[in-house]
Amino acid sequence: MRTIALHRRVARAACLTLVLTAAACTPLRVVTHSVNANEARVPAARYTLDPHHWSIVFDVDHLKYSRFTMRFDRATAQLGWQAGGMENSTVTVAIDAASVDTNVPILDKLVKGADMFDVERHPQMRFVSTGFQRTGNARGTLTGNLTIRDVTRPVTLDVTFNGFAPDPLTKQDTLGFSAEGTFSRAKFGLSTWFPAVGDDVHVRIQAEFVKPRAAQ
Repeated sequence: MRTIALHRRVARAACLTLVLTAAACTPLRVVTHSVNANEARVPAARYTLDPHHWSIVFDVDHLKYSRFTMRFDRATAQLGWQAGGMENSTVTVAIDAASVDTNVPILDKLVKGADMFDVERHPQMRFVSTGFQRTGNARGTLTGNLTIRDVTRPVTLDVTFNGFAPDPLTKQDTLGFSAEGTFSRAKFGLSTWFPAVGDDVHVRIQAEFVKPRAAQ
């Protein structure tokens, strides 16, 4: 019995050590991490969308009851950051149209079908920036060309630069942005189900961009 009790105490001590070690793996620099919204501090480079930290969400009016939301689960983007900040920088985004997720499987099929995104013939949506107008500190309007179903129209997004810093876990230079705007789906030939489904599409974007690691 004494041997069993001793083993139990040793096991408890080992578990406590493991817990304390795991806690120590979250260093102070992670807990106290902060970012800098001074655009001049960001090194000029080509950054790519962090595959784990982004969201692109569309919402539209549904029968005047609510704004129905859909998200996209696959996208890539490149940010060409230049000296001078957002005025001189460019961004391109490619969205996998087939990755649209309404949280309603039958509706997913309808939205992906020929009456809406027609993903078999038009598998990709694209956004290419064309200009930036500053409206405040770390804020501005980003204009660009949005392509849906091979129809390209200009859109404008209100963008906030949330900040820059090396990520405390990955050590990669990281930038964060928030953006939102609206566009008319009818201008892209997407008038199906109107007026039950509204015409104006509200876009909300959260995105982190990282500087790729240098080749070893």
